[in-house]
Amino acid sequence: MRILRLVFLISAGFALAGCGADGEPVQPSMSANVGVGSSGTYVGGGVGLRRGGLGVYLGI
Repeated sequence: MRILRLVFLISAGFALAGCGADGEPVQPSMSANVGVGSSGTYVGGGVGLRRGGLGVYLGI
């Protein structure tokens, strides 16, 4: 039981460090756009996260 508790505490520490709570903040971003062209209108957007040199972006 003690080993399981130790593994959980170590995992929680890694999760906390991975989310940016220990230093450099995570920078969220969001974009939205609407366009009009000869074939009609379109709507698009996306969300993203950036931390240091790593960025993840999901657009639709």
